Amino acid sequence: MPIQYSEELRLFRLATPNTAYFFHINEGGFLIHDYYGEILPMCDLRSASARIGKASFSPRSADLTTVPETAPQEYSCNGTGDYRISALQIRESRGNAATDIRYVSHKVYPGKPAIQGQPATYGTDEETTTLEVLTEDGVTGARITLYYTVFEQQDAISRRVKAENNSEKVMDLERIYSLCVEIPFGNWELGHLYGSWAKERTFERKEIPHGITAIESKRGSSSHHHNPFAAIVDKNTSEDTGAAYGFNLVYSSNFSIQVEKDYDGDLRLIMGINPTDFGWRLEPGEAFETPEGIMVFSKDGLGGMSRIFHKLYRNNLCRGPWKTKKRPLLINNWEGTYFNFDEEKIFNIAKDAGELGVEMLVLDDGWFGACNNDKAGLGDWFVNEEKLKGGLSNLSERIHGLGMKFGLWFEPEMINPDSDLFRAHPDWCLQVENRPMSIGRTQYVLDMSREDVRDYLFKCMDDILNTAQIEYVKWDFNRNLTEVASFLLPAERQKEMFHRYVLGVYDLLDRLMTAHPDLLLEGCSGGGGRFDPAMLYYSPQIWTSDDTDAMERLDIQYGTSICYPTSAISSHVSVCPNHQTKRTVPLRTRGDVALAGSFGYELDMTKMSEAEKEEVREQVKEYHKYYDVIHFGDLYRVIPPNGEECAWIYVSEDKSEALLTFVCIRNHPQIRRTVHFRGLDPNKNYADEQGTVLPGSAWMNIGVNYPKSMADGTTFKVYLSEIQ
Repeated sequence: MPIQYSEELRLFRLATPNTAYFFHINEGGFLIHDYYGEILPMCDLRSASARIGKASFSPRSADLTTVPETAPQEYSCNGTGDYRISALQIRESRGNAATDIRYVSHKVYPGKPAIQGQPATYGTDEETTTLEVLTEDGVTGARITLYYTVFEQQDAISRRVKAENNSEKVMDLERIYSLCVEIPFGNWELGHLYGSWAKERTFERKEIPHGITAIESKRGSSSHHHNPFAAIVDKNTSEDTGAAYGFNLVYSSNFSIQVEKDYDGDLRLIMGINPTDFGWRLEPGEAFETPEGIMVFSKDGLGGMSRIFHKLYRNNLCRGPWKTKKRPLLINNWEGTYFNFDEEKIFNIAKDAGELGVEMLVLDDGWFGACNNDKAGLGDWFVNEEKLKGGLSNLSERIHGLGMKFGLWFEPEMINPDSDLFRAHPDWCLQVENRPMSIGRTQYVLDMSREDVRDYLFKCMDDILNTAQIEYVKWDFNRNLTEVASFLLPAERQKEMFHRYVLGVYDLLDRLMTAHPDLLLEGCSGGGGRFDPAMLYYSPQIWTSDDTDAMERLDIQYGTSICYPTSAISSHVSVCPNHQTKRTVPLRTRGDVALAGSFGYELDMTKMSEAEKEEVREQVKEYHKYYDVIHFGDLYRVIPPNGEECAWIYVSEDKSEALLTFVCIRNHPQIRRTVHFRGLDPNKNYADEQGTVLPGSAWMNIGVNYPKSMADGTTFKVYLSEIQ
């Protein structure tokens, strides 16, 4: 049973094939966390999880049943004796923020309820089982429901919280995190993903100090700088062995992950909406639902943790036909032309690319309004016919005549001050009355909390998609939010704006995908500035970084793969010298690195030599040959990028094929290296493309040798297929 409850022990057990999660209700009605980790049978863990109240001046609860500061609380509250980081704080009508929730009831049922207006994982009644635990603050009347959904076959648990005002007076949510987890004393380290524009999701692992460590964004997006992901790993955990907890928030706005290591070495982790600049007023009878948090545990190291996230997101987060349907191999014109194009230039790029096997042309920024640079036209979503004489419908028809598909770039949330839309509706921007508006990339931000703004944007996009044959949309977002206020909200609700903004984005995305269910949507935010699970719910692939240099992409794609599947990682071959780093990397290497993602090209193929075009033809063949094992296989990160080398392996789910890619970053003479396969069936026989046949156990234990003749920046691949 995925969820069990012992009436005698008042104990809950949530289980997957490899993990178990326990908590109980104590005599005072507090929810006390007992255990999360490797699978355990139903057993009484209450005494094993008990912690002696050792802290000085630690008050007991009024009913003397609990020492809140030392109890491993399932969902921590502020102001009633627990001085550690709090998951919940509600300010009641008299101005006090003391919060104390106690168990009322629970129910267990098959399936998983949706979150109104928000993206979330999903599952059938056969795949998922949900536990709802209702708690209440008896003084304020706040009713807090804790949701737990077990994805039994995926080894994952999702969590979220709903707050309801069951009183006759107003109350204000000041912090409401999606989950709280207690992890007992150990040699724990924190893993997280940090970065910046063109250097997203660098994986860092460090010892957790005493006190509070925070990973947060208050930029109005999940951001280039910090990803809504954290791992708690044992000091001795490697890629393949050891305990690894993973936490990821399905949210695209301000988030907070806080880890507190107390005086005794125990950890508490909370994850959810960042309470900075957040508040939500609940009138009597109103409710608020948090975004969803995902938590996983693996005893098979960071790699085991990653593969759980990958399978869950591929199968139970991404939606629509493109989560399983083979995606077209595309070329995007951005780095090939930037704003300097007309219809003939775009058509000629498509024509040359199509002759090499490319299946789609994506027209990027600059096709609309008076847009000839990044200073004008955003918001005016009508075709610039000085560039495209016959409009998008004519260009689309010509490209489809080549046997190719056609895609288009939008940046719906932004507006240039030099635009017809801004001149007509300056009040549609985010702004604080009497305060100058900050500008970024010559852009302001539209108030996505407004229904009239969303209606305008939907009509513009829907009209474009209905007047031309467009199979793909790239949705961009090129600055963070400032002066986050709306003319339509009263003063007491202005702190709701960051959350209302992202709910508006989700609403527009949902409307667009409902109207055009076969559309392939790619997320983007100056590259990977909004690469989070919530966006994967709408766009099964996300432009990973504006840095297209293959050597830089090794780090970026490695870090991204810590919790996001390869199928979500948009990765393109670009021209050399690279536009971001000025580095020159062989075309073969650029192709091999880009294959570790949703593959495409970002250059002008009309400028390629015949030798380069022939190499592209080979890359196209490899794209089709390796597509399934890369997009749907298990990823094993064999060698992380370390300045010398990097290697990774994909193994199909049925273990019938595998692909190893090795990159020599910097070669040395007289050094022999061997790369070992992972994840194969030791009892199956596998052949490489030279005809060598060995059992899986040999490929994994003996491996393949690094060729001595490799130059810096070159690669080799080894493909294995099962021999019956």
